[in-house]
Order: sequence, then structure tokens, then C-alpha cells
Amino acid sequence: MANTAEASAPPIYSVAVRELCAFTAKSGDLDLRFTPAPSAQEGIAGHAKVTAKRDATHYESEILLASRFESLQVRGRADGFDNRAKRLEEIKTFKGRLDRQSAAQRELHWAQARVYGWLMCEARGFAALDIALVYFDIDSERETVFTEHWSADALREFFEAQCQLFVDWAKLEAEHRAVRDAALRALAFAHPQFRTGQRELAEGVYRATTKGRVLLAQAPTGIGKTAGTIFPALKAMPGQSIDRLFYLSAKTSGRQLALDALRELRAHGGESVRVLEMVARDKACENPGSACHGDACPLAQGFFDRLPDARTDALAEPAQLLDQESVRSVALVHGICPYYLSQELARWVDVVVGDYNYFFDFGGLLHALTQANDWRVALLVDEAHNLMDRARGMFSATLSPQALKQAAQSSTADATPRVKKALAAVKKQWGTLNKEQTEDYAVHAAFPPALLNALTQCVQAIGEHFADHPDTLDTDVQTFQMEVLQVLRLLENFDTHSLIDLQRNKGPQAKPGDTDISVRNIVPAPYLAERWAEVHAATLFSATLQPMHFHADLLGLPEPHATLEVGSPFSAEQLQVQVARHISTRYAHRSASIAPMVQLMAEQFNARPGNYLAFFSSYEYLEQAADAFARQRPHITLWKQSRRMAEAQQREFLAQFTERSQGIGFAVLGGAFAEGIDLPGRRLIGAFLATLGLPQFNAVNEQISARMEQLFAGKGYDYTYLYPGLQKVVQAAGRVIRTPQDEGVVHLIDDRFGRSEVRRLLPGWWRIDAG
Repeated sequence: MANTAEASAPPIYSVAVRELCAFTAKSGDLDLRFTPAPSAQEGIAGHAKVTAKRDATHYESEILLASRFESLQVRGRADGFDNRAKRLEEIKTFKGRLDRQSAAQRELHWAQARVYGWLMCEARGFAALDIALVYFDIDSERETVFTEHWSADALREFFEAQCQLFVDWAKLEAEHRAVRDAALRALAFAHPQFRTGQRELAEGVYRATTKGRVLLAQAPTGIGKTAGTIFPALKAMPGQSIDRLFYLSAKTSGRQLALDALRELRAHGGESVRVLEMVARDKACENPGSACHGDACPLAQGFFDRLPDARTDALAEPAQLLDQESVRSVALVHGICPYYLSQELARWVDVVVGDYNYFFDFGGLLHALTQANDWRVALLVDEAHNLMDRARGMFSATLSPQALKQAAQSSTADATPRVKKALAAVKKQWGTLNKEQTEDYAVHAAFPPALLNALTQCVQAIGEHFADHPDTLDTDVQTFQMEVLQVLRLLENFDTHSLIDLQRNKGPQAKPGDTDISVRNIVPAPYLAERWAEVHAATLFSATLQPMHFHADLLGLPEPHATLEVGSPFSAEQLQVQVARHISTRYAHRSASIAPMVQLMAEQFNARPGNYLAFFSSYEYLEQAADAFARQRPHITLWKQSRRMAEAQQREFLAQFTERSQGIGFAVLGGAFAEGIDLPGRRLIGAFLATLGLPQFNAVNEQISARMEQLFAGKGYDYTYLYPGLQKVVQAAGRVIRTPQDEGVVHLIDDRFGRSEVRRLLPGWWRIDAG
């Protein structure tokens, strides 16, 4: 919601019709049973199909409308208007059975339509008109139309009643915005002075944010990147009329650093800035296993009736930072769901700290709110080297035979002949593909049409079943349904940025011949480019963004975009870097590498006892090295990372690295301990990198390499193997030197580290002893 001010008039608060009605016309329970909703692409296509059926000679689409009420401006686009019939249409797409829609949801839709009705009457001078709710079934393509006749006077009364419910809140929001902007103009940095390199980063972020640009910034570990990006972005907000700042990170540790930095800034003049932490649903849910509706979960019961008081309480205390625990506390006092309270609060805060998916994913809430409210947004993307892999995951989907089997064996399938038949049809077509596939891995130019048809009919059958039985909770069937819907959504935009592949499933539960079917995203750039275009400014920052053209290409950064490389505050004298040219860690040489590697590690430890981390390419390689080390050097303490460590176990592992401890931790490169951890001083004095981090040479990666070569001529190997691998190496080595006082050693264990094309990708401040 944008906010502007005139010199001689009170502030004007601008609100979209949809958001106005969401505030004033929602009531009753939180109820997610009328789902799954159509995707954004399906919704757009559905609207287009409805309007295409109308007579273009007297039908208008997407009519921009606005009106004023006191200090409130209400704006939006009406879906359609038939000039001959004087009928305004509000078009809603849906899946499933319309008669299962709740009365509260229908009333919300009527409220939106009636507000648009008044805006149209005021704009065109109509004395009366018809208002129609047009529900379009995405699957059957049938329309269901409900019509009301309204006078302009009655519509004006309805409009003013909605505005009256909102205007007091709007005035408070406008006042908050004025106070917030004044505070941000006067905001002081939270520390007496900037660290070396931190000012350069802050100035770069401020320039990019004020000029409305996308910035790719590489800044070394230890300069305070979090504070060095948040502070200038906040300072730029008033002058650029920026409504929201989203700080997005891939990991919990990154989000915690952001919250800590924001707490410090709030203590130095930024106390009026509203900050919200958003967490995953499974971490916030109070009643896991319960469905999200009032009949199943008490915290969903009467949610929207209790929401106004909870919202007011949450935002009333200016010194309160709305982290997960604070939101939970407010929610439980009012008896509502903490997770969905945080989703509602996202509409009213200034800064949101959350995971990448809240903005970049298809259903990202922050992206949806940005579009709905026409917000002017600035993004800070922390540890941006992680965004490529995370985005690939967002825009990929895999169907497994195990998921189909579990759905087919569910109680829902047993009790519902249509669902059982639909799942059987999918199994039949899948089995045909299995028989036709002679190789372990195969790429298809298009999704197999017979299987696609079976999947489409299957999700329709499942959707209709759950529409008929909204209280049913069947995890196996719903999981399969969601996986298929993701595949169908990705196929709407399928292009050269992705692959369709079938791979033999060799898991412990797999049957001979079973295949996984994937829509595998290779280059997320086309999806992400849309997001960069929708924000005012964005800064992507990390300690490892070399080479920058690699990240710009795969992340879809606009041209031109800004780049910044901040020099290291550390000196070459702080870090001894040695290359073990006599050792090869290639897969074929792993057995032979163990003995000389153990000897090298032991010699280093004996020369300088202390805490070290040794990184390996896989758990199998780690176990081989750790077992040999324990046998040959039993007097040296050894700690091992295990598979699927929980967060508490990760903390216990790191807690063993103290100022007085001595030992070697064995970890996997790219895992939890290879980035995002801070072990300054004597807690970590060295690292052994027994790998270049290159992804495995296999059929999948070779296809990725071929596609990269097709899209980025001459760069297939580098974009698939070399750049991603060396990025992990630099991240892991960066754990050693964390402050200007630290000293340490890094051993690069492989002869390939001596190659010029590899050396170019290592930090320029390193002084490497080639051995």
C-alpha cells in the first residue's frame, strides 16, 4: 500500500480494492478446504477465456478505477464491463465443486464486486448497474454466474461503509509511515565506525537502492555484510518512497544475523521500524497433523473474527521486534494460528526477514502482496551464491513411483472408485514408459502425452474427491496431488531452461524398472528475471560470487546491472595456503589418496595443535579418511559430521570447537559446516580441502553441461562443474579467517589446485604456496 503526502492536505493512504476487502469483509474461520487454487498462469488464462467469449464491440476488460473517501484512495482494475447490459463482472477462477465454497469466501468476493460497482458508477455517472460474480471452472471451463442489481446510491453506501471500517486504520498507518520515514532519515549506524570494506559495501548498496538498480556485490567474510547492507537500504527508503524492505536468506543462521542487526539499529533510532520474521509453516504450526479449518484446529476457529485485536496488539508496541516467539505469544493470547497471523502481519510491517521462497517461489506470499498492493520494494538477498540451487529446486518437480504407490494404497483410493481408477490409469501409462526405456537415464523433448493426460485426469479426480469430502485428511494422496500439480504448473512454462527426464529409481524400495520422472530446471533465469523487474531495487551479496557473469547469467539479472567487489580486510600474512600437488582426490584415485592425506593432516596438527576442519566430497570419502586417521593417529581427537544431522546436533558438533580444544572435524563440502558458521580465534585455525567440489560426472550432470553449452556457448563445463565446485571450496576455506586478528592455514589437497584456470577462481588476497 503506497502512501503519499501533499503539503497542504493530510496524508493520502492508497489501498487496492482487494486489500481493502480483505481487511473489512473477511470473517469466520480460517478454512483452506476449498483448495488447491488455480495457479497464477491458470488464473490469467481463465480470465482470458471468459473475456474472449464476450462481444468485443461492447465489452471492456481490465478497467482502471479509483475513488476517494476522506484521506483514503481506493484503486483497482475491474475485470470486465458489458456496456450494453450495464453489467460489471468480477471473474474468479476455481477448481473443484463451487457449492463447497464457504459463505465467508463468497461474501468476500461479493464485497470486492460491490466496491468495483461503486467505482464504476462514480466514474461513468451510472444511476444503477448489475453486478455479476462469474466463477470459471478451470477444469471443465464452465461458467457459473450470480447477478445482483444495485442502485448507485446503495453501492456508494456499501463503499463508504467499507472505507469507514478501514479509514481509522489507514490514518494510523499513514502516521506510522511519516514517523518511520523521519526516523530512517535520522538513523545512525549502530557502531562507532565502519569496518574495513564495510563502508564501501554500504555506499554501493545505497547507490543501487536510490538509483533503482540491481547490484551484485561480492564482499569478504568478516566485514559485517549484514549490517553493511541493511543500514543503507533503510536509509534509502524515505527518499525513494520505498514501502517494504525484504531481507531474504537461504538459512536460519543468516536470518538470525539480520534480526540481530535490526535489533541494534532499532536501538540507535530505528525503533519505529516494524520488523517481522517469517518462518516455515512446519516450524510455526501448533497442531501438526490437523487440517487448517475450524472443525479440525481450534486456532483456525474464528480466526478472522479474532484477527483485528491480535493485529492491533502485535503492532502496538513500537519496541517489539516481531520474531517467531513474539508472534507466537500474541497469537496464542488471542487463540489464533501463529503462522497465519504472521502472514497477515506481513501486510503491515516495514521489513520482513524470511527465506528466499517467500518472494521467489511461485506461491511466494511476499511477491503476491507486492503485486496486489503495488508496493515499491527493495530486496536484500543474503548469501546469494545459494540462490541458483534454491531457485532450481523451486522450479523443478519429480514424480516418484513410491509416491504413486502410497497414494494407490491409501484409504482414499480404497474408498473412492474414481480416484482408484485414475491412479491405476497413471500407473498403467507410467509402466508403459518403464518398458520402453532401455537406458538408466533418458531425456525427452516433451512430457509423454499419454502419461500427461492420465496425470491431468487424476488430479481432477482427486480434487473433486476432496471437494466432496473437505474434512478428509489423507497425506499420501494429497502429497501426490501436490507433486503432480507442480509438474503441470512447470509444463505451462516449459522451455530450454529445463529438462524432462526419466531416471531409473535405485532406491531401497524401488522395483526393477521403476523410473522417476522430472521436470528439471537448469537455468532459473527466466523465472527470476520477472522478480527483478517487479522490484524497485535489489542487492545480491555474498563472499563468493566469482565469476560474476556466471551468477548474472543463471540468475537472470537485468542489463545493465551494477557490480561491486569489495577488497578483503585480511592480509596474505594471516593465511598460509598450501597446495598438495602429490595427491589426487579424483574418484579413481581415492583409495590411494587416503594414506598421504592422513600423513599431511597429522603433520600439520603436530606442527601446530589446535582445531581444524577437513572437508570431503561425500560421506563415503569422509568415512574412509576418518577411519584411517583414527587407526593411524588415535591420540588426535576426531569429530565427524553424520548424515541428516538435526539443528541441535549441528550445534553440539560446533560446540566442541572451543578456545582450548584440539582436534580435527571431518565434514562434507557443501554441507552445514562449510558455510554460515563462525569459529573465530583459536576455535578454528585451519582447514583441509580434500576436493575441488566438482559435481559428480553422471548422466544428469552431463545433460546439464550439454544444455549449458547450448545456452552459453563454450561455457558448458565451467557452468556445470568448475564454477559451482570452486565456489564451495572458497566458502569452506573462508571459515578459517574471520577477524583481522585471526591466523591460520588452508591445505588444498589435489594437484588440480595448481592449474591456472582453478587458481583464477580463488581469492586474490591469498598467497598460495604451490608445494
